[in-house]
Amino acid sequence: MNRMKRINRMLLIAPLAIGGFALFIWLVMLLWNGVLATATGVRTITYWQAAGIFVLSKILFGFNGGWGGKRGSRRSNMMREKFSNMTPEEREQFKAEWKNRCNMWRGKSDAQTFQSE
Repeated sequence: MNRMKRINRMLLIAPLAIGGFALFIWLVMLLWNGVLATATGVRTITYWQAAGIFVLSKILFGFNGGWGGKRGSRRSNMMREKFSNMTPEEREQFKAEWKNRCNMWRGKSDAQTFQSE
């Protein structure tokens, strides 16, 4: 009986998932044609071109739900655990090191950072 429930559930969920996917592609097409075509002058696209853009964006940017998706990847969970196991002195040293690294990319030295604060 349990196996029949799973099969029935899959038969119900599969068309809903396919319909949701088709609806999402249609929304991508509408947004592209409504926003980008009028604002920037790019050509309008068809439904299948919108499907290709959607699949390409998923390949390039990932399938994990984007910024608002799953809370924490394996790497961020490992870093969170490592950070929680540090002593307060190690945390401050870690923060100072990353602040120094970030300022290096901005072209600031430690002396400039402390003067501006």
